[in-house]
Amino acid sequence: MPVFAEIAPFFNEGGRFVAFDLETTGLDPKKDRIVEIGAVKFDKNGIISRFSVLIYPGVSIPAGASAVNNITDDMLKDKPSLDAVFPDFLRFINDAVVIAHNAPFDCGFINEGLKVRYKTVPADEEEGSGLFLDEKSQSAQAAAVSRPPPFPALPNRIVDTIAFAKEAFPNMYKYNLQDLAASLAITANNAHRAEDDARVCMEIFLRCVQREMEKTAL
Repeated sequence: MPVFAEIAPFFNEGGRFVAFDLETTGLDPKKDRIVEIGAVKFDKNGIISRFSVLIYPGVSIPAGASAVNNITDDMLKDKPSLDAVFPDFLRFINDAVVIAHNAPFDCGFINEGLKVRYKTVPADEEEGSGLFLDEKSQSAQAAAVSRPPPFPALPNRIVDTIAFAKEAFPNMYKYNLQDLAASLAITANNAHRAEDDARVCMEIFLRCVQREMEKTAL
């Protein structure tokens, strides 16, 4: 089912969404660490609240990662651990539809963190959980299921703005966050920092919604 067909009723009814982004020490969620989480909660009327936190990863940031996000070891040495941050982030998300640009990457890190921190999960909790819900589960959880940890993966409905942008704007040359934002005249104020990338992700999502609504009206 197309992305817009799935989220349009929830969006039009005033449902809440959370666009989020991570900065990490590398690309592998099994061995690399999260160093920053940024998120923006919104609905069809605008931004509701924001979440932004630097995280002490317990390891030094590789030079390559630091060159991209400009986050240094000195910036993180007095920051909370992911264990301390995770509960606040999960409460911030609550039952919103979660949005990320290249969702398998960002949600992969979150789900790995959930798996590590909530190792003991009842069997009936594990069934049907995963990064992307199957169509039957999506229908049953159209507005996402609100339940507290432990769970082995985010139970929320997840939208990948790469897939949504390809649906709404099929002829773009590139679909990475910054190039897509530039093509849609969305200004990146602080590229490769989590909160601003989350805000850009939200703007891309809203442009996609607007474009799909325009198509429907034709």
